[in-house]
Amino acid sequence: MSNENINWGQSVAGVVIKDNTVLLARHTYGNGKGMLIIPGGYVNFGETPQDALKREFMEETNIIIEPKNVIGIRFNMHDWYIVFTAEYVSGKAISDNDENSEVLWIDVNQALTMDDVPKLTKEMIRSAVSKSYGLQYTNYVGNQKHAPYSLYTVIDS
Repeated sequence: MSNENINWGQSVAGVVIKDNTVLLARHTYGNGKGMLIIPGGYVNFGETPQDALKREFMEETNIIIEPKNVIGIRFNMHDWYIVFTAEYVSGKAISDNDENSEVLWIDVNQALTMDDVPKLTKEMIRSAVSKSYGLQYTNYVGNQKHAPYSLYTVIDS
């Protein structure tokens, strides 16, 4: 894919937990080189964050997921980053051998103690396994002029 369609100011990531294991990918470049991180990437122009997350997971890990709740948002002066929980749907974890060198299912408790799992990834894993859910997807149609809509609200459990 061409870089001209990438919105460099918007990125997403997801925490997928299956059978008390979390899916992590060993990053091959930048500040995260050699580290095991949650998969994700940039949003393309005209793409929803949820669709970007599905695409990134398929491209990087060969795993089909369904984004669920928002568990983390990071803003700075240049961009934003949204982290979702995501449900495993299907697929066998396979590295893309480009952005990552390996994709692993790692025991959640083990991942939280590993030196090659960065602090942000650990915080998002903790948030994903937390019993309180912060922002959850709320069905909302809204005005068709600006569709599609995504609304996340605090829901009492």
